[in-house]
Amino acid sequence: MQYRQFGNTGKTISALGFGCMRLPEYEEGGGWRIDEEKAIPMLLRAYEAGVNYFDTAFGYCHENSQYTLGRAVKKMSRHKVLVATKNPLYLVKETKDFRKVLEEQLRRLDVDYIDYYHFHGLNKDAYDNHVAPMKLMYEAYKAIDEGLIRHICFSFHGNPADMPYIIERGELFSSVLLQYNLLDQSHGEAIKYLGEKGIGVVVMGPIAGGRLAAPSHLSEKLLGEKSVATPELALRFVLGNKNVSCALSGMENVDMLDQNLKVGDLDDPMNEETFEKVKVMMEEIKKFSELYCTGCNYCMPCPQDIKISYIFGAYTYYNVYGLVDQAKNMLAGVGNNEHLGKPITECLECGECAKKCPQKIDIPAKLKEVVAKMSQ
Repeated sequence: MQYRQFGNTGKTISALGFGCMRLPEYEEGGGWRIDEEKAIPMLLRAYEAGVNYFDTAFGYCHENSQYTLGRAVKKMSRHKVLVATKNPLYLVKETKDFRKVLEEQLRRLDVDYIDYYHFHGLNKDAYDNHVAPMKLMYEAYKAIDEGLIRHICFSFHGNPADMPYIIERGELFSSVLLQYNLLDQSHGEAIKYLGEKGIGVVVMGPIAGGRLAAPSHLSEKLLGEKSVATPELALRFVLGNKNVSCALSGMENVDMLDQNLKVGDLDDPMNEETFEKVKVMMEEIKKFSELYCTGCNYCMPCPQDIKISYIFGAYTYYNVYGLVDQAKNMLAGVGNNEHLGKPITECLECGECAKKCPQKIDIPAKLKEVVAKMSQ
């Protein structure tokens, strides 16, 4: 296993981290349980192979993930393991709740301290309206002073342009967990900024939430190599970014773990020249699409709450990358998940979106067209 400096924390972190969001589960008695006969040996196999960063959260695996990880950590040398978890802000209704949740997580993990403690799903709005007014950073500082946590971090699900705003106000953030992969490079500049600040970067979704695990011809298009599996290419690309500390993968079975460990063992997953080539070529491939939406969101907000760039993004997966099933699954969520907006049947064809589009796309017409194609 290769290791990298974890920002300015003074720690080295394994290039591959284990995300404990997708541990094997089964249903029993009307509830869900983690299959620990499979999960714990898999976690120990990762540890023995050199993985030292294990990430979980309060709600993962129907709120059972922390218990299982804690039982696995008991079988490891605690000083060699970096345990990361997250404080879910939806449970923090008042300032004192931050400490209550932290103590509950320490109990579930059955550890004396947590190495990397995250504000879960932080963005500018959550910082301004939740973290700052409740003085939650102060609560986190107190927890460090008491030895309950070692580092304050956050997972990020906001506008990349807001990253400096949060970092400058948080002051003592040690690392950030964010999404970055072949299909979504929107956080590229934010990762560079964090690197310059000496802040560790852990990437979630390096295989695009499993979408890049599907068969495709990306490696042939990008490298001219038919033998490179797409998940391997995806991990190599993420680790090819010199400012990325660790690629965090949610691994469900031993086969996935072993495949990812091979990449984690590579001394040079992707050299700088190839990394830049792939980065540019991914954007060029998109441009060859009959629909080139950059995802700038200048067309938003839509008065009918139609998430235009999300739908067009699904079509890019469908038309450019050949990820047909994933694209159709994305489209199926539109209208059924409040975060994915309303279906295009709600479109008024007002044309306000098209007027603001830098690419001059006839958005109302294209929405109908791409949805019709993906619905076949």
